[in-house]
Amino acid sequence: MFVPKNKYYLFPPPFQINIPMISLNLFTGMLFVKKGSNKKTQTIPQQKMKKRTAKSPLSKLLTLALFCLLAMGACKSKKRVTEAAPEPAPVEQPAPAPAAPAQPSAEEVAVSRLEGYFSSIANASNVQSANATIQEALGLFSNQNTPVLIVIHEENGMKDYDEPTDIQKYLNYLKDTQKNLNFISDVRVDGSGRVTELELRRRR
Repeated sequence: MFVPKNKYYLFPPPFQINIPMISLNLFTGMLFVKKGSNKKTQTIPQQKMKKRTAKSPLSKLLTLALFCLLAMGACKSKKRVTEAAPEPAPVEQPAPAPAAPAQPSAEEVAVSRLEGYFSSIANASNVQSANATIQEALGLFSNQNTPVLIVIHEENGMKDYDEPTDIQKYLNYLKDTQKNLNFISDVRVDGSGRVTELELRRRR
């Protein structure tokens, strides 16, 4: 094989590229440079090339670290914005509607009205006023002969009554004596709310 002068080969072609003054071996990666006419070559060690190439992974590592720092900063900023956001105002729940008061029974209504009539009749200023109140009071009873029982004594559940009377006689008694000495202890009403029986007791 013919080898031209002033050129140096470590391996035969095609493993070597020859350029005037420079020779690069593709197999070993060695670079030879021709200097002058002394035919000596200067070898550029492969270590220098490795140092240059070593910078590439280092730069990648630095780039990755910088990216991580930026990502962490963005996360912290987002967290701060989230923490700074004001909490929504609590929605006030409407207060439950108060329970409707229990309606009084027909007996309770009758007792309340009759007590008022008895007091008005006994304290009437004149006979005409007393008679007018008696007529109003009789409208609460099923009839004018509704029995009125006055308890004068009770023992072991046994009751002793005064002489039986009816509501019309009792109302006239209140008008004549102008004394309301008894209170209603029991009352019975029919389906329409009218009194069918009345029980009284002496006030103490």
